[in-house]
Amino acid sequence: MEWVVCKDDKGVIRAIQDMVIRGAPAIGVAAAMGLAMGSEAIRANTYDAFERRFREMAGRMAKARPTAVNLRWAVERMILLVERMPGRDPEEIRIALREESERILAEDIEINRKIGEHGQRIVPKRATLLTHCNAGSLATGGYGTALGVIRAAHEAGKKNQGDCR
Repeated sequence: MEWVVCKDDKGVIRAIQDMVIRGAPAIGVAAAMGLAMGSEAIRANTYDAFERRFREMAGRMAKARPTAVNLRWAVERMILLVERMPGRDPEEIRIALREESERILAEDIEINRKIGEHGQRIVPKRATLLTHCNAGSLATGGYGTALGVIRAAHEAGKKNQGDCR
């Protein structure tokens, strides 16, 4: 396992472009957090100056992987937050962006847990399951989509029937 630490928006953009960050949910969460981190470097004393620079940064983030739906969705959500704060102090906006990125992460984990909870209901008590996609915690905010179902089934006491070696 290798940990990649992104310290600013540029690092997140590179990680998305280089496919270090993969999986639609993970890309969206990373983009939101990258924008929150990047907002810390925006030196602006007025809302207008902050908003203009934030939009430029958000545009660069959106171009990191133009076809990624969760990327665009997260970027647009962060832009909308800034738009709803006209005239506010840039530091107040930075705090709101940080909180919003944390909400996006928490929402992703909750969505994944619900997918797991609902999906595990159709998994028999003893089963052998196989998935061919990157749908675990590395592709999401931390729980997993398809692997979240398997994880939830295990948490519900369901056992692996097969012997995969």
